Amino acid sequence: MINKSNIGEVSIEQKDFKVTIKQKEEHITQVLSAPMPTQSGAYTPQPAISNPQQQATLPSSSAPEKSKTAESAAANLVTIKSPMIGTFYRKSSPDKPNFVEPGDEVAPGKVVCIIEAMKLFNEIESEIGGKVVKVLVEDASPVEYDQPLFLVEPA
Repeated sequence: MINKSNIGEVSIEQKDFKVTIKQKEEHITQVLSAPMPTQSGAYTPQPAISNPQQQATLPSSSAPEKSKTAESAAANLVTIKSPMIGTFYRKSSPDKPNFVEPGDEVAPGKVVCIIEAMKLFNEIESEIGGKVVKVLVEDASPVEYDQPLFLVEPA
C-alpha cells in the first residue's frame, strides 16, 4: 500500500504503542576510476567535467576519448562493500582456494569473502549477479564499514 502511493513515511502513535513505516529508498552506487598513467609513467590529471554542456564544448582528442571509454566502463561496475568493520579474508582457511577470483561469475547469495569481527567469521554474500572485475582489498587486511571490496560487472 505504501509502495504504490507517494507517501514517504507514516507514523501511528497511541498510548504506549508507536509504529513507523518508511518507504524503501533506492540507493544508486556510482563507481569512478582514476585516470591511468601515460606510457611514460607520469601522471597527467584530466580536468573534471561537472556539466554535460561543457563536455560538448571541449576539443576532442584520442587521449580524452580513451579516458571517457574507461569512465563509461567503470560507470557500469557495481561495488560490493563491507557491511562491517573487521579483517577481510578471501578464503575460509589457509589451505582452501579463494572464494572468488577476478573473472569469476557470481550470483546473488554466493559467498565472496569472510570478514572476521570479534572472533566471529561472517560470510559476505554477493547481492548481485555478474563477473568479478577486481578485488580491491588484500587478504588478511583490516576493512572499515562501507569500504569497497570488489568491483562487479553486472550480468
